[in-house]
Amino acid sequence: MTETLFGTDGIRGTANVAPMTADMALRIGAAAGRYFRNDGSNGHRVVIGKDTRLSGYMFESALTAGLTSTGMNVLLLGPVPTPAVGLLTQSMRADLGIMISASHNPAHDNGIKFFGPDGFKLSDAAEAEITRLIHDGVEPAKAANIGRAKRIDDGRFRYAERLKATFPHGMRLDGLRVVIDCAHGAAHRVAPEVLWELGATVIPVGTAPNGFNINDGCGSTSTALAARTVVEQGAHVGICLDGDADRVMILDEDGRVADGDQLMALMATRWADAGRLANRTLVATVMSNLGLERHLAERDITLERTAVGDRHVVTAMRAGGHNLGGEQSGHIVMTDYATTGDGLLAGLQFLAAMIETGQPASALTQQFATVPQMLKNVRYAAGADPLGHAAVQDCIKAAEARLQGQGRLLIRKSGTEPLIRVMAECEDDAVLVEVVDGIVAAVERSLR
Repeated sequence: MTETLFGTDGIRGTANVAPMTADMALRIGAAAGRYFRNDGSNGHRVVIGKDTRLSGYMFESALTAGLTSTGMNVLLLGPVPTPAVGLLTQSMRADLGIMISASHNPAHDNGIKFFGPDGFKLSDAAEAEITRLIHDGVEPAKAANIGRAKRIDDGRFRYAERLKATFPHGMRLDGLRVVIDCAHGAAHRVAPEVLWELGATVIPVGTAPNGFNINDGCGSTSTALAARTVVEQGAHVGICLDGDADRVMILDEDGRVADGDQLMALMATRWADAGRLANRTLVATVMSNLGLERHLAERDITLERTAVGDRHVVTAMRAGGHNLGGEQSGHIVMTDYATTGDGLLAGLQFLAAMIETGQPASALTQQFATVPQMLKNVRYAAGADPLGHAAVQDCIKAAEARLQGQGRLLIRKSGTEPLIRVMAECEDDAVLVEVVDGIVAAVERSLR
């Protein structure tokens, strides 16, 4: 059986290190092209977007070469957010959408995400078949059937108009001072433009990409700069996106951070009260705080949990007919409007709530009291299997027994980096630290 290259969100790794090499990208493009151009005609098209990493140029060119070699016509969007690729794949009637991005990872990483013709991320079966074609190789198209490639100049503007159309009709952001941190990433132009066009006073942060500074000391995974800016500039709210703008963190007027759980709690209760929350159900992952589950239960709202990764959230949403889901990390999925997580869209929904309720961000971002949660990561070398060690397994079993009735424990390998993630929740802070540190120490010992 061919080992898959795909993780929880496409293919990802360090640029110019296997599997994220130009040669592999060419093979990936050829395999994806063959998979989608399966009738031999030249009417098939693919849209490609990217974030602002320097290596994006290399992967864009390599993917284009592979795709056109199998007869696919390529439409190059340039730097646009990941949700824009999902939207434009569908609206431009493309067979395939590709986003070149490693999301919140540092600049030396990159990745390739795929969207099907419906704008949703590819199924496991499709990824498995593309992986097989990568390994087996594909026959190129005849010379007369080679595909074409061209730049699409208005992709960002099409996405911006779609975003503004989701905002309540007639509502404006006049008088709101908004810090928008774009992480020097894919939304560095479109996010400030949309907010300004809706009437906000925009205070931009992280909007000067140079190919190397994406997510560096800014964005949704590093909110200190935006928090200082909110306070110094007297802003009403801060919106922090990641490198490809599919996730968001909200900052209140005092610079305090609210994660995806608080934002989902706000949206779920508002939508439920308005009769908009399909099946009175929110879909979230196993990482979401126990406090969120309790908050929703008190309001007769069901929390359906999935494995980590927004594609798992979306799969469960589509299977159950639900329209709201997301992750604690800030992926918020609203299938009434988008096919994947969209940080700017979620930020606009939060701003609309501020306008409609007349409440400050600090009131809206404190929807529930969180159960103390601790997450630590342990990096391991390729080929290592720290969770397979008996001593680590024994430590995990002892920790589960220690938390029985007091909280919960989640141990997993990251789907995008060589990390073991150790997460626990417990009302007793001392027990929480004891459990997490004990497992981390056991994993680290197993790697020596």
